[in-house]
Amino acid sequence: MAYGTKPPMKKKPPMKKKESKMLTKRQLTTLEKHSEHHTKKHMNMMKRLMKEGMTFTEAHKKTMKKIGK
Repeated sequence: MAYGTKPPMKKKPPMKKKESKMLTKRQLTTLEKHSEHHTKKHMNMMKRLMKEGMTFTEAHKKTMKKIGK
């Protein structure tokens, strides 16, 4: 192999429907109940993290450490 050449980059497979950035009805209702006790900033971060694939509990713990209530 010659110096300075790179192997071709691998392409990511297309996202499946379950991996899309939509929250389920259950997640939305849970977030709605949860919002009674937390600030808008807290809720926005949780929604973003959950869309990225975190569970409700993981997102909540990370948000509480970074933003708080």
